[in-house]
Amino acid sequence: MRIIGNRGNTARKVQAVASGALASGDTVVVNADGTVSAISATAGGPSFGSPTVFQAAESIYQSSAFDSNLNKVVISYRNSGISDKGYAVVGTVSGSSISFGTPVQFNNGSTNYTSMTFDSNSNKIVIAYQDGGNSSYGTAIVGTVSGTSISFGSEVVFNSGNSDYITSTFDSSNNKVVIAYRDQGNSAQGTAIVGTVSGTGISFGSEVVYNTGQSPFNGSTFDSNSNKVVIVYRDDGNSSRGTAIVGTVSGTNISFGSEVVFDQLQSDGNVATFDSNSNKVVVAYQDPNNTDAAQAIVGTVSGTSISFGTAVVIDTSASNFFAATFDSNSNKVLVSYIDAGNSNYGTSVFGTVSGTSISFGTPLVFNSASTVNGYLNSTFDSNSNAIVVSFRNSGNSSYGTSVVFQASSTNITSENYVGLASNGYPDTATATIDVQGAINNRQSGLTAGQSYFVQTNGTLTTTAGDPSVFAGTAVSATKIIVKG
Repeated sequence: MRIIGNRGNTARKVQAVASGALASGDTVVVNADGTVSAISATAGGPSFGSPTVFQAAESIYQSSAFDSNLNKVVISYRNSGISDKGYAVVGTVSGSSISFGTPVQFNNGSTNYTSMTFDSNSNKIVIAYQDGGNSSYGTAIVGTVSGTSISFGSEVVFNSGNSDYITSTFDSSNNKVVIAYRDQGNSAQGTAIVGTVSGTGISFGSEVVYNTGQSPFNGSTFDSNSNKVVIVYRDDGNSSRGTAIVGTVSGTNISFGSEVVFDQLQSDGNVATFDSNSNKVVVAYQDPNNTDAAQAIVGTVSGTSISFGTAVVIDTSASNFFAATFDSNSNKVLVSYIDAGNSNYGTSVFGTVSGTSISFGTPLVFNSASTVNGYLNSTFDSNSNAIVVSFRNSGNSSYGTSVVFQASSTNITSENYVGLASNGYPDTATATIDVQGAINNRQSGLTAGQSYFVQTNGTLTTTAGDPSVFAGTAVSATKIIVKG
């Protein structure tokens, strides 16, 4: 690397060999060998950090949600180390790692089938669960995140009967929480109910049956394009077929369209997520009639119904305990599962929706130990553009553990940003880079007087990324003082 245009003690430009092509105005980092590269969010492909323990005791029935108001991840679970009581913990993502505050108890009885969602209207966390300390009734509680901790209001029963296979989602068009469950007190029928958060409490409308057969393995998601709730389940009243139904919230009630079969044989472990880029619902599940293979299928909501494409095999070996989350930064879906064909290792894979189908990349083993009976869960942190997967690590005393996934890694660190390309350069060419104090005039769309930060994909925005890298100050729409 050669310094040019030196004025006093301030270097205005440097020359270095380009590693990869540079476009005019590209944000640039210096590599360990002295070459320079454009900042890219695709350098290295999908990656994940080191597993981090959030509860040093056996922890199952994990559920998680992202508090977009305070940029925190919240995980709820059954703490088997303390009489199976319900606990929650707040996590903070930084890069590919996550740190946790102190776990907080929310239920004194045995806590099963926890499901968590974030109410972005009230900025509250809602946890729904089966309360073994109260006749296994379906129960919900509202949590408020503050710093690295969470506090709770009072428990509220939403179903005075044995409730299991609980799932929940937030309807952001009506600002309502929708909880679906199997009602063992009513012939194990699939049932849903609408909740309204007020302060630190929640109230409910009337229960509505969406499937008259036994309905285990419930999953749910909110389609923000059609403003509908989609529930997926195994319909034991119809030969255990994989089935979906569309719900419409009105006030404190929900109504349903007709049931639609997405797997004619059987589906277990159903989970669903909404891809807001393609406006599609993605369902992941185990197919017991296909060697318990992991499968996914894409659904399109229209009115009060949903149609499906053809199922795609994710993993041909036996798989169970699924989680699925959409990454709105990369426009990919992360499906996580326990791979019984590979020693029950925790495994995840990114998928991309195209039309009515989905294709998957190479599976990544995130836990090279048994992860069985862990009830995997995942949530997307839109602040850090990362997905947090939570699981029970049977290879480490069944401790509650989380790992951070990124759909694409980046080549920027907190230290290696050098400046902006003064022109376009092909690979291996000697490139001139505008560095500290220089004015780069190869930009567009800037606002004079605004400070700009480099993002992990190389773009410039007025909000700091992670890591936080100050690019400079704009002096016009096309000019910026580098690291000004």
